Amino acid sequence: MARIFEGNEQQANTIRVVGTCGYMSPEYAMEGSSSVKSDTYSFGVLLLEIAWSLWKDGNARELVDSSIVENCPLHEVLRCIHIGLLCVQDNPSARPLMSSTVFMLENETAPLPTPKEPLYFRQRYDEVEDQRDTMGITLNKMTITVQEGR
Repeated sequence: MARIFEGNEQQANTIRVVGTCGYMSPEYAMEGSSSVKSDTYSFGVLLLEIAWSLWKDGNARELVDSSIVENCPLHEVLRCIHIGLLCVQDNPSARPLMSSTVFMLENETAPLPTPKEPLYFRQRYDEVEDQRDTMGITLNKMTITVQEGR
């Protein structure tokens, strides 16, 4: 990244993406342009990753801030998280219509479909697994540590 800057520049445009997109905003990954909203996108992806991970492990209640636990029913918060995960499904046909979303929020007894893991995470994890599979192994009593982000 440092190579694309010249002298005392604070901004630069890249030509292409190398490797995984990670938490990059689509406009940065596709066009090389960054904005103050790029961090917002990255933060949203991080929150989605945390929410999905906790939800699939049955621990979505950990997303609820302790300051509001006493003031709202936990089942309502968990239902909102569930509906939120449905709204960010990769396949548009798997996302509910806004009218359905409102209906699900207003009717606690309306059944909710199970959301699928966001494709974004599957692709990233598949890339990491592919990289691990191609790493060579030697028996020379040396160790190598490969650091990977969560």
